[in-house]
Amino acid sequence: MSEDFKKAALDYHAQPKPGKIAVALTTSAETQGDLALAYSPGVAEPVRAIAENAEDAYRYTAKGNLVAVVTDGSAILGLGNLGPLASKPVMEGKSLLFKRFAGIDSVDIEVEADDPKDFIKTVANIANTWGGINLEDIKAPECFEIEKALIEQCDIPVFHDDQHGTAIVTAAGMLNALEIQGKSIDDAKIVCLGAGAAAIACMRLLVSCGASKENIFMLDRRGVIYEGRDGINQYKAEFMNRTDKRTLEDACNGADVFVGLSGANLLSADVLKTMAANPVVFACSNPDPEISPELANGARDDVVMATGRSDYPNQVNNVLGFPFIFRGALDVRATAINEEMKVAAVHAIKELAKEPVPQVVLDACGEESLTYGPDYIIPKPLDGRLLGTVSAAVAKAAIDSGVAQLPYPANYPLTSADDV
Repeated sequence: MSEDFKKAALDYHAQPKPGKIAVALTTSAETQGDLALAYSPGVAEPVRAIAENAEDAYRYTAKGNLVAVVTDGSAILGLGNLGPLASKPVMEGKSLLFKRFAGIDSVDIEVEADDPKDFIKTVANIANTWGGINLEDIKAPECFEIEKALIEQCDIPVFHDDQHGTAIVTAAGMLNALEIQGKSIDDAKIVCLGAGAAAIACMRLLVSCGASKENIFMLDRRGVIYEGRDGINQYKAEFMNRTDKRTLEDACNGADVFVGLSGANLLSADVLKTMAANPVVFACSNPDPEISPELANGARDDVVMATGRSDYPNQVNNVLGFPFIFRGALDVRATAINEEMKVAAVHAIKELAKEPVPQVVLDACGEESLTYGPDYIIPKPLDGRLLGTVSAAVAKAAIDSGVAQLPYPANYPLTSADDV
């Protein structure tokens, strides 16, 4: 980043007021009568109602449209373990995105806890405050233990976006990229460079979408995760493969797909050249991908490529998913975000990319045209149709899978965050 950009980023967070979020009133507080209703003595009435029937919390408080964004700061987006307080700008940013794209209010919670059990206890003890919990920037493998425990202990949706948000957007783009390349997820040979939370979640969801585990070759810092290799934790072990492949070069030879969730410049042009005809490359490390689009396109003229960056086509961006997934889950009061809801989100995002793009979206993105094809396999984050499309699909999947407590909303599909 240039010095000018760094200064602009700091100024953005400092001015006109420090931070990116604030509390706003949703009702009148102008008169003595208003205050009597808002606090004492009027507040006693909803208190009594909720004490008698806990579900009334959704009727008389903001719980139903309130999400906690919770972290321990152990894996701050590309910066590592810098601690809870340093993660606060990121968590505020997540809250900003919830509000901007889906009209969801959220509160950032930074937890000082080195032991996952302490983190779990802290969050579980205050879970009743919210309608949902978004876990963020928690390192692997602790994040798996934390999410699993909180899902079991809480009766509201708990969703680790670094895992599932990344996986959902990746899967949506991947299914379209493979279709464009004349290939099928069912028999695609997939190389996954990286074995952390996002990588494991991506591969799990690709399997839910039709991929075969036998065709997935996952690599960590020590190479291919193969059957019989020592030092593999239970999460990586899901993707042990019975193979004689040991290196990235071995794995990529003849592969249809490369998914990078690891680090910069780890896929060379020479290795890319050994992949099968019409390969798909998702180089998602930020800010620098595993291979730059310039290098990839120079090595192969038949590659469909995606990155995590906004300055290249096909950005894999979690904001395509999490605001709308939570919107759909909250609006039918789902008790969880299950696999059916994730897969529904995948297909909603996937199919939206095939629709004609309205001029208002082109103007917002500074594009003259966007047409489904190699350079447009997933919608743009500023496409307002995502709200209606994804939230509706998620809500319907929650109902169909039995985790919804409310019927399909009468005001669906939403057209704007202001409709909330």
